[in-house]
Amino acid sequence: MSRPPVGTLIGLPVAAVTLALPAVLDDSALAVYILLGLAAMVTVGVSLLMGYAGQVSLGQGAFYAIGAYTAALLSLGGVPPPVGLVAAPVVAAVFAVVIGTPLLRLRGHHLAFATLAMQLILLSLAGQLDFTGGDIGLQAIPQFGVGSFEMGGAAAYAYLTWGGLALVMLVTHNVITSRPGRALRALATSETAAASSGIPVGRYKLTVFALSAAFAGLAGGIYCFYTGYVAPGSFPVLISIQYIVMAVVGGLGTIWGAVVGATAITLLLQGLNTLATVPGMPTYAPSVLSYAVYALVLIVVVLFLPQGLLPAVTGRLAARRDRTRQPLTEERDGSAAESR
Repeated sequence: MSRPPVGTLIGLPVAAVTLALPAVLDDSALAVYILLGLAAMVTVGVSLLMGYAGQVSLGQGAFYAIGAYTAALLSLGGVPPPVGLVAAPVVAAVFAVVIGTPLLRLRGHHLAFATLAMQLILLSLAGQLDFTGGDIGLQAIPQFGVGSFEMGGAAAYAYLTWGGLALVMLVTHNVITSRPGRALRALATSETAAASSGIPVGRYKLTVFALSAAFAGLAGGIYCFYTGYVAPGSFPVLISIQYIVMAVVGGLGTIWGAVVGATAITLLLQGLNTLATVPGMPTYAPSVLSYAVYALVLIVVVLFLPQGLLPAVTGRLAARRDRTRQPLTEERDGSAAESR
């Protein structure tokens, strides 16, 4: 009698706890919970982009900002919030296609620095343009709602966030288990070998880049409705580095690994923020602690858990199951031999 996969054994309890938590958490904990879900949404796209397409992007925060500004501007202009939320990932993906066409000709650290420069330029423009509110940003963004129904509580936004994350995970699962997903794995291994096998490397790289941007744009759209306020300061450069750290810590090329990495880093950052606000700590303590911990966590993971937290845990669980199953198999084979 076969046992369920390790992923199912882990995923079902996590899903049950996820649905139950909004009903028991207070507002401050719900804020962390929502931000965790939004970070996981973006990190799934980063894991897909880096783990399968082999492309390093330090500009996911830019697509997060594009999604937030798109939904905010449309809602403030009288467009129904659901339309603004749908437009957020679409606009982010279109922008990724436009900017990715020249940028994806670069590789390695050149591509990483180019995407980082893209975010810096975008935030600089957002801080100077009038229709984006300049450095002050956009305020009084309407609550998300459908018709006469409006989301007024944090618990409703928590369910909206994790519903969006479930959609992102489902789309990613369908992509990586399809024929293009197998082509992406070949692309991550060797672009030259993939091209020689007939895989359209440039088109696939641009498609995955746009898809990861759409995930970030969707998260940004939910973020703007939840906070009711967006400004260039809401999307610092550190946030893009944070997504990379989350993907690496959780496990590149895994869907649940992105969620695990986002959870671990978000909770760690909350602990650091609490520590940084202790009386007597300097004002620059939060940023210094964040950069120091990011560096330390990356070094530890690369040295001791090169595949990430989730692959390491599931690998050990699978190995333990194999060890417990082996004596039963040997006993059954022995009994069959005796009967013959």
